[in-house]
Amino acid sequence: MELGRIDVVGTTPLPGLGTPLANVPANVQVFGARGIERQRPIALPDFLERNGAATAINASQGNPFQPDVLYRGFVASPLLGLPQGLSVFQDGVRINEPFGEVVNWDLIPQSAIASIQLVPGSGAMFGPNTLGGALAIYTKSGSQFPGGAVQAYGGSFGRAALEIEHGGSSGAWDWFATADSLHDQGWAQHNPSRLGRLFAKVGHQTDRSDLDVSVTLADNTLSGTQTLPRSFDDIRQPYTYPDTNTNRLRMLSAKGSTFLADDWLLGGTAYLRGYRNASMASNANDDFATDPTAPQAINDRSTLDQDGGGLGLQLTRPTRSNGMANQFAVGASLDAGRARFSRYEQPAAFAPDRGTVPTGEYALVTDANTRTDHYAVFLTDTWEPSAQWAITGSVRYNSTRVRIDDRTGANPDLNADHRWNRTSPALGATWHPSAAFTGYASYTESVRMPTAIELTCADPAAPCRLPNAFLADPPLAPVVARTGEIGTRGRFGTEGSWSLAVFRTELADDIQFVSSGGGTTAGYFRNVGRTRREGIEAAASNRWGVFALDARASVVNATFRAPFVASSPANSSADANGDIAVRSGDRMPGIPRASLKLRGEFDCRDWAIGAMVLANGTSYARGDENNRDAAGRIPGYAVLNLDARWRVMESTEIFVRIDNALDKRYASAGVLGFNAFAGATFDPAHAVAEPFYGYGVPRGAWAGLRYTWR
Repeated sequence: MELGRIDVVGTTPLPGLGTPLANVPANVQVFGARGIERQRPIALPDFLERNGAATAINASQGNPFQPDVLYRGFVASPLLGLPQGLSVFQDGVRINEPFGEVVNWDLIPQSAIASIQLVPGSGAMFGPNTLGGALAIYTKSGSQFPGGAVQAYGGSFGRAALEIEHGGSSGAWDWFATADSLHDQGWAQHNPSRLGRLFAKVGHQTDRSDLDVSVTLADNTLSGTQTLPRSFDDIRQPYTYPDTNTNRLRMLSAKGSTFLADDWLLGGTAYLRGYRNASMASNANDDFATDPTAPQAINDRSTLDQDGGGLGLQLTRPTRSNGMANQFAVGASLDAGRARFSRYEQPAAFAPDRGTVPTGEYALVTDANTRTDHYAVFLTDTWEPSAQWAITGSVRYNSTRVRIDDRTGANPDLNADHRWNRTSPALGATWHPSAAFTGYASYTESVRMPTAIELTCADPAAPCRLPNAFLADPPLAPVVARTGEIGTRGRFGTEGSWSLAVFRTELADDIQFVSSGGGTTAGYFRNVGRTRREGIEAAASNRWGVFALDARASVVNATFRAPFVASSPANSSADANGDIAVRSGDRMPGIPRASLKLRGEFDCRDWAIGAMVLANGTSYARGDENNRDAAGRIPGYAVLNLDARWRVMESTEIFVRIDNALDKRYASAGVLGFNAFAGATFDPAHAVAEPFYGYGVPRGAWAGLRYTWR
């Protein structure tokens, strides 16, 4: 069952036979563990930004392990408040958290990754939230990765990391385990990180069955710096602090498959997942501007205690007769999550360095239980009428239920029971007249149901801070995505490859977090009508002896397609009420229009040197949805990254990595707000409207040693 690399793509998250890449009507991007080892990124989002077409990251949190990952204008983020549009899987287990659909990138053990598949489009087979694509992560096994390795490195920002892994097999059994620890003082003030992760897997394979059981553990503490007013010269200082998240995870999962008969394969997954988050955020109190007796600052402390579980089954049958092949799969899945969310507020004052000093005790503001259940049945069929053609049709029925219960007894209107049902189809065709060329076209649909965090923060008259207070708000409609894509891909020479894709995704009843009241974290969720993401992405790579070159370029135009009015008092074009009129065709905030990635590498067996240029075009700050603020445009940027490795002996390798080698100062995210520290002290009555930037990391260099054994 695990006999090395074969060219197939998982078109559903559940175990099956896979689909040959030539039969997949989408521009699937596949990455392997070798690429991660060569570049040694600090986290998975860093690797995706540098290697994926139409991918980018936003540094809105100021912490390298908490970025927003963008793909084709859709986001997967750990930040409550962003409209999540990508689904993420680890060995078939959906790891978007039920509470908010967020993705905690720091919980993914990078040293355990064997391969990554980035599947574009509104893939109904991957379930809810797959509006723009799905990211499928597959972990290592002992039969694929025998032996062990120890790796340690350190350098800029006080970063020190240790990583160890080992795998092996005996008869039908195999095992793999990896653990890592990282301590980082942070590139800015008050944003250290501490990570500790463990992944272990045991597998059993025969000629008819395959079973893997794995456990993932994590205990991480991450501090951020928030976005910073553009007028601040020192980008390493915080606007206010502290801002800290502690994430703890325990997950037990199993996946397996067995042949019931020669042409019937039953596959399935099952998992239990426990997630704990403790968050503390410091915020300026806007009420202080009109009420001098109000506290200057508010410390928001929240806890999220979440448990989830699920299972899925899929039956696959491949057949072939009269020169025609057919692969049929039918399945069902259940994902259930329960969460208790509690939030407390504490009055505070600002110290001279803008740190908050408590002036009172914490008071309970929110205490609620939520439950989110997803049920689904699906079927997909790939028919090959000839050796050159493949036609794929799929359909998935989703049923989602979200329940919210107030635990305080003070807000009974909060209690609610929401249900949505949706059937999503997909159809595609590929033409591959030779092994060196494939053309394809597809149409796909998917749906995203509103989350508990969105349903309780949807009233423009009562904007929320993030993490938000739960209120009894108007219901929201589910988001429906429809994607059309055409493209080609192929190979040239012995090691060259290329791809070209044109896509358009139309969203109905899109949900956006709209800024309100001028605060950089205040706002509310709303359906803004139709939105669109469309563009083109191209990639090419080749190797000439010891030199390899990889190029990826994309243009993504993400726009609102229905007019609406939003509150954004910090926008220079706002009317007397602080409102802005968003027109059809205005670009959506936070999404760069163009990106270019060029990587060259000299690999001379015992040593290698790589260089990458990463460039992103302009984008707009949140709060500038109408694209008319005088300072709302965030400039584009380009950075140079370098890496090198030297094999001292067969088992020992020294490596070096330099990020932002030219020390470019740039911002990848922004939000319009009022700078209450424009003077020497906190003075919200004379706050200045300006953009707040999420700055990229300054130049940093690290060196390390890796020892391997077989």
